[in-house]
Formats: sequence, C-alpha cells, structure tokens
Amino acid sequence: MAAAVAARCAVPAAVAARCAVAVAATVVLLPGRSGTTAPDGAVSVVAAPAAVGGARPGSYAFTPGARTVAGAEGTADAVLLDARHTYRSSLPRDGRLYYRLRLAARDTAYVPVTAVPPADTAVSATDGIRVSLRDADGTSCSYASARFGAGLSPRPVTALGQREAGRALCQGAGTYYLLVERLDAGGSGAADPAGRWGLEIAPATEPALARAGATSPPRSWDSATPQPLVGRPRDRSGGTGFSGARPLGPGVWRTDLAPGETRFYKVPLDWGRRLHASAELGSAPGHGYVGGALNLSVHNPVRGAVEDASFGYTGTARSAVLAPLPPVEYANRYAVQAGVTSVRFAGEYYLVLHLSKQLSGTFGEGPFEVTLRVRVDGEAHAGPAYAGGAEPEGVFTITEQDREAALTGAVEGGGDERVMRLVAVGGIGSGTALLLFLGGWTVVSRRSRVGVGGG
Repeated sequence: MAAAVAARCAVPAAVAARCAVAVAATVVLLPGRSGTTAPDGAVSVVAAPAAVGGARPGSYAFTPGARTVAGAEGTADAVLLDARHTYRSSLPRDGRLYYRLRLAARDTAYVPVTAVPPADTAVSATDGIRVSLRDADGTSCSYASARFGAGLSPRPVTALGQREAGRALCQGAGTYYLLVERLDAGGSGAADPAGRWGLEIAPATEPALARAGATSPPRSWDSATPQPLVGRPRDRSGGTGFSGARPLGPGVWRTDLAPGETRFYKVPLDWGRRLHASAELGSAPGHGYVGGALNLSVHNPVRGAVEDASFGYTGTARSAVLAPLPPVEYANRYAVQAGVTSVRFAGEYYLVLHLSKQLSGTFGEGPFEVTLRVRVDGEAHAGPAYAGGAEPEGVFTITEQDREAALTGAVEGGGDERVMRLVAVGGIGSGTALLLFLGGWTVVSRRSRVGVGGG
C-alpha cells in the first residue's frame, strides 16, 4: 500500500509508509472513466479504527515477527528460547512462569523481559515483575525486578536475567531456566479477566574475549554532572517499543506526550563514549501534585536497566536528570554499582520516557511538551576482541548506519514528523487527515513539476 501511495501521489516512500501504518487505512484507487485507473491523485481512504501508529496511551509495539510462546508453571514443560529470536508471551495475575535456554560454557547470557500491562490496569508503586536465571539444579545465577514506581501509572517495565561466564555460580554448558514472576501488591484492574500482562523476551549471548583482559573496573572517571545543553529544540517523536526506538544523537529534542504514553529512543555509544541525558516537562495550568509525573530511564544494548530519574509535578516546569554515567568500557562489568556495571559494552543505549497517566486528572489530557537534552562525550577507541572475531547479531556493535541514523532520525525526505502530528490530531479523523495530506502533497508535486517544465 505504501508503494501505491508513493507512486500515485509523488510522496517519498518513507513518508508514505509511515502515514499508511499510522492510520491503518486501506487506499483504493478510484476507477476512471475508462474503468482502468483513477484520475491523477484521486484516492479513497477507508480508515480502520486503529490508534495512530499503535501510539495510543499505554500501547507498546512488540518486535515485528516475535514468536509467540507460552510460559510453563514448572521447569519440565518449559519452552526452549533461542538467542537468535525475540519472543512474545503473557503473564497472568499471580503468575510464575518458566522458560528454558541452552547455554555454552563460555557464553555470557542476557535475557531481558519487558512486561506490558493493559492501559487501564490499576497499579501500585511496588507492582511489577521479578526475573531470575537459574541453572538445572535451581541455583540462581541472577535476579532483578522492575516496578512501576511513584507515578502509579501502568507502563512497560523491563527486568534482566543474566548468566555471566567465569563467575563462581552457574557455570558450564547446559540447560538454564528463566523464571518470570509477577509482583502484584493490590491486584490489577485490567479489562482482561485474567489480569494478563504482555511479555516481550529478547535473549542475547555475548561471547568470551579472544584474549584475557582486565578483571577490575576502571579506578576513576569524571562523575561531575555536566552543564545541560542549550539551544533551540528540534522535533523528534519516539518509538513505542524497543524494536522501534527512534535513533537519537547529541542535541536538544522536543516531543509531545499524552498522560500514559511511553516513548523509546536509542543513542549509539562506542567504546570510551559516555551518555548524559535529562528530560524537562513544561509548565501546565492547573493546581495539584502528581508524584513520579515524568520518568526518564536509560537501558543498555541488551535492555538492562542502567539508571532512571523522575520527579513530582505541580504544574511548574521541572527536569528529570540522570545521574552521571561512566564511559563505556568492558571492565565496567566488574564494578559493584549497577549504574557502572551495566555500561559494559558498545551498542545502542535506549532512552525511555513515560508520562504518568495520573496527570490527566489534575492537569488535563495534554499533550504535554517534553524537552530531551542528550550529551555524548568521551574519546572513542577500539574495543576488546571477542572470540571468533565478531559480535553476534550486531547487538554489541555500532555501524556507520547507526551513527548516521542518530543524526538524521532515519527520516527520508524530511517533514514527515509534521505529517504524523497532523494525523495524530484528535479533532481530525485519521483517514481524513491522510486524505488531506496526500491531496496537498499531490498539489505541491504538480506545481513543482510545472515549474521544472517551464509551464
């Protein structure tokens, strides 16, 4: 459909694809008088009742092509997961589910689990998930939890299970089990009678080094908070899931969020480079207080939590500022602090913004303007050599395409962000907005062709 839109209306393919997906519309060429083709630029748009780009508050875009699997109540029936694939599952209320992996002796394994509650779920600050990775004897290799926090707002939360080769526990090749547990203090108010939360599981393995390196963390690094970047912000909307995270480079960026929305960005970091970020929520009319109104978190290339920040809101502009992070170094994994040990490999680091749905009751439905300030500094250098000479699946590498996308936002032809804002306007039906946009683009295209042709 996107190709047809681009061809008929002289729209760049990337823009046409985004608009077509955004409105989930069917575009039908109207028959002309000859009964073969439509008059130039004429289209009929039948809009489906889908949210714009799946971006309604509380939605999450799962990885396209993710394999659907069911968790097991015990290890005997646990389904086998493969690090080459991403999986989609679900976790019932009071759930406790197992999944199975096979690991080589020298592999360090990472298994991030993102829990996605329905948008109408009632949550407490301590609700969330707990994830652990265990060997065949039941010994826990690691465990981590992720909770919704003071915002009392359902959102995607991610916890990471891992098995590190060379450590005292959980060594050797063989079968390992991922255990995902629901932390539910007060019960959920989801529309689903079973209270199920969606799960996305994205296992990855990191090979051993070709040669042994340092086994202690860097002794020191500049932990001072840098001055925030200034300048005129540029529009950059985020993605609605890890797989669709919008590339982002250093600079000052702006987006609009409605209460309950979560947006994902990704910043490429080479070895030796370090990330600093803050997010400012602009002022709004109204009186009251909302705890955890805006949450900004950073996750490493395997989606492990690195750092997060949030604040209470009274309608006055405030900023969530991430604590200073060290430069990306392999030896960081030997540190104690989570904010250091998780910055352990090069790759794309994720910035995740969430605006609490509680704001709507006090300050209105929005959208609210959020300014994201991103600084990347430090001297890039070559990383350690992995056994086999290459990193798996590109998870732990940065390509020139990644760097270019961070600067451009992977937007071809420019201007499509304004288009998506038009489509998202609540007062205009999505099909109508697309029709108006395509018609306008066609007029501009015709005028451009007339001008070039000298007519």
